[in-house]
Amino acid sequence: MEGGRVWIQIRSVFVLASLCSLIVTVTVTFADSVTREEAKQLRDEVGEMFYHAFNGYMEHAFPLDELKPLSCTGHDTLGGYALTLIDSLDTLALLGDRERFAASVEWIGKNLRFDVNKTVSVFETTIRILGGLISAHLIASDYATGMRVPLYDNQLLNLAEDLARRLLPAFDTPTGIPFGSVNLLHGVDKHESKITSTAGGGTLTLEFGVLSRLTNDPIFEQVTKNAVLGLWARRSKLNLVGAHINVFTGEWTQKDAGIGTSIDSFYEYLLKAYLLFGDEEYLYIFQEAYAAAMHYLYHDPWYVEVNMDSAAIVWPLFNSLQAFWPGLQVLAGDINPAISTHAAFLSVWRRYGFTPEGFNLATLSVQHGQKSYPLRPELIESTYWLYKATRDPRYLDAGRDMVASLQYGTRCPCGYCHISDVEHHKQEDHMESFFLAETVKYLWLLFDLAVGPDNLVENGPYKYIFSTEGHLLPTTPQISLVREHCLYLGAYCRSGDSRQTYFVSEADKYKQESNNSRFYGSWTKATYTSDYSTFEPSADSGLIKGFCPGLNHGQKFGILYVHPTDEHHDYETIQQK
Repeated sequence: MEGGRVWIQIRSVFVLASLCSLIVTVTVTFADSVTREEAKQLRDEVGEMFYHAFNGYMEHAFPLDELKPLSCTGHDTLGGYALTLIDSLDTLALLGDRERFAASVEWIGKNLRFDVNKTVSVFETTIRILGGLISAHLIASDYATGMRVPLYDNQLLNLAEDLARRLLPAFDTPTGIPFGSVNLLHGVDKHESKITSTAGGGTLTLEFGVLSRLTNDPIFEQVTKNAVLGLWARRSKLNLVGAHINVFTGEWTQKDAGIGTSIDSFYEYLLKAYLLFGDEEYLYIFQEAYAAAMHYLYHDPWYVEVNMDSAAIVWPLFNSLQAFWPGLQVLAGDINPAISTHAAFLSVWRRYGFTPEGFNLATLSVQHGQKSYPLRPELIESTYWLYKATRDPRYLDAGRDMVASLQYGTRCPCGYCHISDVEHHKQEDHMESFFLAETVKYLWLLFDLAVGPDNLVENGPYKYIFSTEGHLLPTTPQISLVREHCLYLGAYCRSGDSRQTYFVSEADKYKQESNNSRFYGSWTKATYTSDYSTFEPSADSGLIKGFCPGLNHGQKFGILYVHPTDEHHDYETIQQK
């Protein structure tokens, strides 16, 4: 194995210098640019795609979790609580479907329960179920959205709080980084694996943070922020994080650093937590982490995986989850590398009709064992963001190609199918809920933006942040931290705030400098007839100033550094460190 890795590293030295050649070697015949009228037709076609899949789910799978679109049946995949319906709620609202949105909210409020003996993924349950419930609650409870449900009385919020409390036992670890799975009735099983992914532990802050603000209970935000700080404290001296970590010892069990599989949304939520909550600590960490990623992982226009300690290349591979990165760069205001990388990723899509899960940059071919395309939204998401930032018609052309690929290659009798092999376009009887939550949502937003947008995201009462599952989270005063705040050692400094204050332990009080700063703080078949946030890219850069005066950066932001430990060190040694 080591010999193979050395060979890959040697080969990659020569290959990386010419990776751009892939973009020009793929022969593509471009049609005329998308006109406004064609954009309207494409938007309507995408709306029909949503309802083809949504109706298929409601008729053949509901209330099971997901649809099997080839056999027109359903199956439970996450927890047995109508996953696809919950994941689709804010897409229904975005499309202006008041009838089905209201009916869905009513059914969920009356029928959904989480006191079940099910062991579920903390990450997937948070981004799909918890995020879906919170987003739909914020839409259904607010007249300003135009989607207020008349008899709604916080049922979805109550369900979200109940679910989150059932997930809390996962965070009871020495490092604060959560277990990957938890039983909704009994907590963490004694045989549960102590290994979790960086994305799994660091992509919970948006949903839990919003819930803390809606319930005035700080525990949800505290545990998820501590998880992020626990991961960041164990970064390498290069400011890189690995892919998998032991939640008890804090030791990295996989030291491959990248922006894709097992790590991707860790970076995403650092920036979005700042945009949504106004928390400067997340911005500071993001700036450090992003700079390291661009220095060690970026080989224009591609990204590779390296050893987090030495930065030696271990895997010159494009994996499909990397495709969210250009969209994140747009949010961060770094447009030029986003354009370059998106063009490279798009060339892979156009070569095969889809992006395979893995594309080997050394052999310029699909990676063995990673030939599938499970209807992922990431490249479409970045296409939407780049069009929004540049209004360049090439992104509408890309969207048109994506619609054609999905319609030709993945459409099934009752929905849309996974592609098990992008080289032969073989269909698989599976449709993930994120197809309705994200894939068609970003396509619809792309073409609606070209037509002249009239939707909740672009013209609604709030600026919106999209969660990693595509759920809409508004930057309302109730959620955003609009007043001055200071954060360090994982605790808030507040005074004069009417909301419940965050607990600061006696053990931590001696670490904090006195500070007077305030915390500014029945189903019928549906038919289609017919931003992420709208934040402008920030020009802010460098270190944050003006918070918690008198403290250095380590004290201001509670960013501790845990030195690598010998794998034989016991739990008491970890505690002492």
